[in-house]
Amino acid sequence: MSKKKALGRGLSALLSDSSTDDRLEVDAIPTGVATEPTPAPPLAVSGMTEIPIDEIEVNPFQPRSHFDQDALLELAESIRVHGIIQPITVRKLAPNQYQLISGERRFQASKLADLKTIPAYIRAANDQQMLEMALIENIQRENLNAIEIALSYQRLMSECNLKQDELGERVGKNRSTVTNYLRLLKLPPDIQIAVRDNKLSMGHARAIINVENADQQLYIFKRTLAEELSVRKVEELVRSLTLGKSTSKSEPETTSGQASKELAQLQSKLSSHFGTRVVVKSDGKKGDIRIPFLSVEDLNRILDILRMYS
Repeated sequence: MSKKKALGRGLSALLSDSSTDDRLEVDAIPTGVATEPTPAPPLAVSGMTEIPIDEIEVNPFQPRSHFDQDALLELAESIRVHGIIQPITVRKLAPNQYQLISGERRFQASKLADLKTIPAYIRAANDQQMLEMALIENIQRENLNAIEIALSYQRLMSECNLKQDELGERVGKNRSTVTNYLRLLKLPPDIQIAVRDNKLSMGHARAIINVENADQQLYIFKRTLAEELSVRKVEELVRSLTLGKSTSKSEPETTSGQASKELAQLQSKLSSHFGTRVVVKSDGKKGDIRIPFLSVEDLNRILDILRMYS
């Protein structure tokens, strides 16, 4: 059984009707909280009504700009057969002019189905509430990926002037969860794209982000995809890199400044190449290279890399 999503605290204020029809809209209607400390609840203009589709404009605050065309066509065909089961929600801008609050997929699919009118709830909401509602609705979507959630969190914080704990209250998440999502935005673009496209899980990404070096992050990422590594394997690999880095920092430098810089660059390249923290030591005349491994399988992997050059 899937865990029920927490809704924002402002749901009862923004959507004040308590009818059965409104309760059916809970999963589709975005939630939000006005930014004033003690806001007056916005009043519903009316209940459900049929509105001409050509009088409705899309929500300018909609965070999601891409909708799968095939899925829209399937929804349009369902609407032709069964009609609109769940009304959209709009706000009234002027006589015969409305703006979408939630339900853009249903709205776009209804246009594809050549409907002339669409059932809608009409609500009162200002621009700030529209932005919060659109972003929070986006966050609560079932199929939203981790990067889209992180970007929505970032927008809520920057555009609605929220702190992480305030954001957590809005979306029903604790602060550590919010922080974990926001950290994903520090990863290289290639890794973020893989998470967005569901080629890499959030668990893998959270493990990779614990490596500070971007080149090593990318190497671990590529190796994870190529070898289909589990999250645990990636975590072990990351630990070997970070432990090696800690050990190398504690070792006294016995080379000149320029030589140390060159050795550090060499060490970084070798670490990326072998996927583990390689330690290079030299006193200016002689030295050694250490390549740690996590298991027999990891040793065989390193040996395979070495055999490529033998």
